Amino acid sequence: MTSTAADYVWFEERFPELAEAYCFTLVHRLPPSEVLRRLRGREESPRTGAEQVVEAAFGLSDSDDTRQLIAMTTIGDWTLLVEPNGYLGVTEEKALPASAGTRWVSHFVNINGVDSFLWAEDTTNRLAFEPGFPDSRRGTAPDELLPAMHDIGFPFWEGTSDTAEDLSAPAAFALAEHLTGVRITPELLRGTTFACGSAEIR
Repeated sequence: MTSTAADYVWFEERFPELAEAYCFTLVHRLPPSEVLRRLRGREESPRTGAEQVVEAAFGLSDSDDTRQLIAMTTIGDWTLLVEPNGYLGVTEEKALPASAGTRWVSHFVNINGVDSFLWAEDTTNRLAFEPGFPDSRRGTAPDELLPAMHDIGFPFWEGTSDTAEDLSAPAAFALAEHLTGVRITPELLRGTTFACGSAEIR
């Protein structure tokens, strides 16, 4: 059964600092070291839990604003990338080449509420859209996931009232799970020791 936006409302409540601005990416059957190599990154010290990852990300940006911290862990056949205040995973100039031979699923929100979702397959953009505005989509398969997107709870124009709670960010987590089978949990974010790296953002 497909998860819905309601299954991820905990993220903002339990991880408010990370939830302000982030990029989550899942990459199929590539180890963290290979994902980092494809992003032309370098290794950094590991960090345990989301709080340490957020602190390290802002520490890096304070010392070198040309680089973005990437925290990584393996979940089954997938590598999870977490970027506090980052956006490499949805930057098509970097993500599409890095997706060669694999599936790449990424979603992003910044502090101004700008958001993006990217599903790539083997260097091809299959679907890209803003979760807050799902009626506008592009890619080679812009409508393939429409039934799932409606079930998940994206705020499509015809079904959203002015007073409805904005669940676009939780919905992006649920759509990523639909495409990968990977469920992000509070325990994962709180207890994982992440391998870390950094990559240039310019």
